[in-house]
Amino acid sequence: MTEFFNRNNEKDRRRELRKSMPTAEVLLWLCLRARRMQGCKFRRQYGVGSFMIDFYSTEIKLGIELDGDSHFREGAQEYDQKRQRFIESFGIKIIRFLNDHIYESMDGVLESIGREIVARRQQLG
Repeated sequence: MTEFFNRNNEKDRRRELRKSMPTAEVLLWLCLRARRMQGCKFRRQYGVGSFMIDFYSTEIKLGIELDGDSHFREGAQEYDQKRQRFIESFGIKIIRFLNDHIYESMDGVLESIGREIVARRQQLG
């Protein structure tokens, strides 16, 4: 399925996005990397078609998106909805958090992610 997932022609873009992660993404990545969340492996900047998911677990088809200021510009919400519908058409569940949630309530974010991991494992079982 490389026709849709992590396409080779997007490799440089994914690499660049990983190099220039916003602070909120870096902070969350420190909690997700190396199977730190319930032994679940996450990847950064995972490609689905021409879209990138900030963090993605192939094991449970769970994507995590962090929304910063750019997601509140005119037209951005419609774009995000279109993008999310496309990604979810592959059976991927997307959960979203504001960057501010990372800064102000990391424990709450991690609890929410943990609940989703458990739910997805039960659902996909």
